[in-house]
Amino acid sequence: MSSSLMMELGRDLFQTALLVALPALLTALVVGFVVSLLQAITSIQDQALGHVPRLVAVGLVLVLTMGFTLQVAVAFSQRMIQHASRVGI
Repeated sequence: MSSSLMMELGRDLFQTALLVALPALLTALVVGFVVSLLQAITSIQDQALGHVPRLVAVGLVLVLTMGFTLQVAVAFSQRMIQHASRVGI
């Protein structure tokens, strides 16, 4: 395998990982920011209040984006299997 092919495969891996993780990470970021803002405004410093809404929102987003995530993961797996079959030749 050439180094350019390895770089391409690595870039594809990181792009796929980002696409799969991005909905959950963005949701956790936005919900965490909103809850922190509300805690600062109301002076409520309960730690559970910060984690529970974030956990529920991320779980909901994971369920809602499961179809997209699976399509991206399957397409990546198919590309990697195709590359692996070419190496064996």
